[in-house]
Amino acid sequence: MSSNNLSPDAGKPLSQQTTRIMLVDDQPARAALLEQALSDIGCTVVACLETAQGLMKRVEEHQPDVIFIDIDSPDRDMLEHMTVLNQHNPKPVIMFSDEDDTLTIEKAMRAGVSAYVVDGLQASRIKSIMDVAVARFREFQALRSELEKTRNQLADRRILDEAKALLMKQKYLTEEEAYHAIRKLAMDRSQRMVDVARNIISVMNLLND
Repeated sequence: MSSNNLSPDAGKPLSQQTTRIMLVDDQPARAALLEQALSDIGCTVVACLETAQGLMKRVEEHQPDVIFIDIDSPDRDMLEHMTVLNQHNPKPVIMFSDEDDTLTIEKAMRAGVSAYVVDGLQASRIKSIMDVAVARFREFQALRSELEKTRNQLADRRILDEAKALLMKQKYLTEEEAYHAIRKLAMDRSQRMVDVARNIISVMNLLND
């Protein structure tokens, strides 16, 4: 997770920053109670939605630090909207629900929920729940970023290996000689080795057509 998805002072404890909250609740009276409880601990509710329709657009517009969803039971549409959000603009999501079915909870967590609370909303617990949710969110995003980095490194390695193999076959070079040839081209052109390797593969494939 990129830190760009949190506010500039996101490194501080929630108690030391003004946390921007988005609410999703189809019951206005219940939403009002939650908004008051959040206000009491220094948070600011920047938007309150009755459904998840347009969630992605509203999140992009308001850039909340945390999203609270209070719903009797998360349906398929809700989970789909959350999945899209988690893929494109992930945020810490706290869901309060009466549904305690294990499968439903698992689906919600896979869709991007950082904290799933089934034993009711208690104002005294809001801050601690947020702290846990944000901590989980940051940990998950760090793991996802590391996984993406590893995937990219493996993909780059495969491209470099393919280019070396082509040079070894076409130019009768050893693996070490092919590696140094790619490295020298990269230095001469001020390019990354993987970019030079891609060019070599493209040229070799054209010549062999």
